[in-house]
Amino acid sequence: MSRALPKTYDPHAVEPRWAEKWAQHPFTANPKSGKKPFVIFMPPPNVTGNLHMGHALDNALQDALIRYKRMRGYEALWLPGTDHAGIATQVVVERLLAKEGTTRHALGREAFLKRVWEWKETSGGAIIRQLKRLGASPDWSREAFTMDEARSRAVRYAFVRYYHEGLAYRAGRIVNWCPRCETTLSDLEVNTEHTPGTLYTLAYPLEDGGEIQIATVRPETIFADQAIAVHPEDERYAHLIGKKARIPLTDTWIPIIADAAVEREFGTGALKVTPAHDPTDFEIGQRHGLEAVSVINLEARLEGPLVPEALRGLERFEARRRAAEMLEAAGHVRKAEPYTIALGTCDRCGTPIEPALFPQWWLSMKPLAEKVIAGIERGEIQFVPERWRKVNLDWLRNIRDWNISRQLWWGHQIPAWHCKACGEITVPPVERYMEDPQACAHCGSPEIERDPDVFDTWFSSALWPLSTLGWPEETEDLKAFYPGDVLVTGYDILFLWVSRMEVSGYHFKGERPFKTVLLHGLVLDEKGQKMSKSKGNVVDPLELVEAYGADALRFALVHLATGGQDIRFDRRWVEMGRNFANKLWNAARFVLMNREGFEAKRDELTLADRWMQARLAQGVREITALYERYDLALAAREVYQLVWSEFCDWYIEAAKPALREGNAATLKGLENALETLLKLLHPLMPFVTSEIYAALKGEGQELALAPWPEPAQEVDPEALAAFKTLQDAVSATRALRAELGLPPQQEVRVYVDGEGVRTVLENAAFFRFLARAEAQAGRPEKALSAVTPSVTVFLEPEGLVDLSAWRSRQEKRLKELEKLAASSEKKLGNPRFVERAPREVVEAERARLKETQAQIARIRENLARLG
Repeated sequence: MSRALPKTYDPHAVEPRWAEKWAQHPFTANPKSGKKPFVIFMPPPNVTGNLHMGHALDNALQDALIRYKRMRGYEALWLPGTDHAGIATQVVVERLLAKEGTTRHALGREAFLKRVWEWKETSGGAIIRQLKRLGASPDWSREAFTMDEARSRAVRYAFVRYYHEGLAYRAGRIVNWCPRCETTLSDLEVNTEHTPGTLYTLAYPLEDGGEIQIATVRPETIFADQAIAVHPEDERYAHLIGKKARIPLTDTWIPIIADAAVEREFGTGALKVTPAHDPTDFEIGQRHGLEAVSVINLEARLEGPLVPEALRGLERFEARRRAAEMLEAAGHVRKAEPYTIALGTCDRCGTPIEPALFPQWWLSMKPLAEKVIAGIERGEIQFVPERWRKVNLDWLRNIRDWNISRQLWWGHQIPAWHCKACGEITVPPVERYMEDPQACAHCGSPEIERDPDVFDTWFSSALWPLSTLGWPEETEDLKAFYPGDVLVTGYDILFLWVSRMEVSGYHFKGERPFKTVLLHGLVLDEKGQKMSKSKGNVVDPLELVEAYGADALRFALVHLATGGQDIRFDRRWVEMGRNFANKLWNAARFVLMNREGFEAKRDELTLADRWMQARLAQGVREITALYERYDLALAAREVYQLVWSEFCDWYIEAAKPALREGNAATLKGLENALETLLKLLHPLMPFVTSEIYAALKGEGQELALAPWPEPAQEVDPEALAAFKTLQDAVSATRALRAELGLPPQQEVRVYVDGEGVRTVLENAAFFRFLARAEAQAGRPEKALSAVTPSVTVFLEPEGLVDLSAWRSRQEKRLKELEKLAASSEKKLGNPRFVERAPREVVEAERARLKETQAQIARIRENLARLG
């Protein structure tokens, strides 16, 4: 049995109840169902995190797709989980230890990891609870964690395979070191910030007299210089190649060499080469056999015998200031000028990174990327929007080896053992990848020690589509649900995550990990700036859920997510979503109240009934096609139009006279239309649609499991055309009434002319009800008119308004509009405005002028017509 709905929609009374149901009774997927699968892998949020606007958008899109496919009859699997977030989690627990007056080093590795797991079980995973409140409907029974047993096996197997295939190796190279997080970072985890600095031009004395000048922003590193490099084709320095120069403030002499990597246009065209402190310098050093000497330690302080005593132990930026002062005092500074430095900073904590040289684990990416490139070029992975295909390919074609080791304790410890006797590395064989070796595989010594480093967090995330399905075991899930269908994520992690999953999929399974990559934009503040705590412009989605409801937020975000563009967020869009939910609720109440005690007196389709059926047939076909091509923003707009304007504003109003007459066909039409619209809207607004559906169909009926509507085979073109004529006539009449300032309830007589006259007159009762006007054929001379494609409506003002006062108001309004038009024409006639103003501002001004000119023409026409 159906039930009545409360007078007012309260999301706080409805949403938590449904959210709890979906959490407690998740939509589990059966690998043996025989139904066609549809799989989405949830991008695992950090276990330390809280829901932000990006998460809200990302999961609203995923949930919409999975709910749609579930209703279409697919074996729909949305696989959820969280990421262990190596650096972030370790930082959180270390802060807790600091409050207790201790450190991880004081605890020791084993005890520290125990504390992290305790924190994870009690405080971690808040974001999963928040996703459930948002209405996310994955298969919670399959929730994964990147450091649980199954995922850990996958990580270990992947590394062992890579190592024995010669793809994973250990080597000393320049890496990005974060002194605060005390770990290396990949290039993708380093942000570039443009900060003010100083470019120093320093004089290095030459052995034969004279000097060579070097431009640098890091005078504190000159003590690690191993050479001065110039371009081999730079005639200015050709005579100096092979000679030596002395490092200022020292007695050290270094050679002048030629290398094509030198940029002749930068500074003086001569480069100080410090192989241990710069990636380009390291490569030059490799080519010329230079020693790599470091003078900055992992605490970012100067150290070593080459450093003057006055600078030893100083923090790097303080050392820079003091070194510059010493160089100036010694007469080595030729110039010091302001310079903008592209400073690399840690993506996690914002600390400036320090290039450092020490052994790390690497993954050789070029041979892995080649398989992905071939697959994308064959069309095996689609991109939405399509423009990201080229971006993905370009990055893969220029890929560099990946530093996969991190100097943390929290994470997957690298399964490699170092021999104290012979110095070789032992990694378990692939067939026994889970066994820890007891002796060196090279010399047999039992004196082996496990590598202390852990894998980069992204290493485990790169295996996500595989590991969540039980790989490397050939599980039922892996057979049924791999590869996935669509990956939904922000474009900002295309390289960090998406491309690396592509690499894992093609290498370990020989095929794509997913068929489509749907990339959405970032959610920015209303000024177009990235949200950040430091800027104070972060919008908490949970506060919006509390204020407006989860449905309202979800609908607003999806509605705005057009073409993968960034979203300038404005809470007024969430208000729109709330108003939409209220509009639907009130429409549903109207339908439910009208069937209570309904007494059928006739059963025949009206023109409005036929029109609504035709529009639904069109709407189902169009909206289904939009869901299929993952254009959810346009689907949201189409559903909004169909519900708000056509169902609520037109069909319900048109149905009222027929309901009063006891027309059962109209009541049935309203019920069917409401049910269809609830299904079309459910993926976008699951809470309010589920509540209304249960009231409409009876308790226990769940919309999430109902079948998707199928469009009628034929659309009634006659009904569409006839109703459009009536809509135009009603709208034209309403516009004329508004122009004269008539009260809404005052009935008037209008005249209609044109090819649609017969349609209006045959539906006179409907027209009169909606337009508050009696229609008759004719074309009076002294009347206001409104022209539509199929009918012209005339309204004689005489007897309805004071014509003299009306004419005076119109003439005043005309002068105002002419003044506005002149202002716009002047602005658009100014070349400086047209060429320099933003394009959207110029287009808006043109549109404003066009609208103003149309109003001017209409007022002049009306004044002329009334004499």
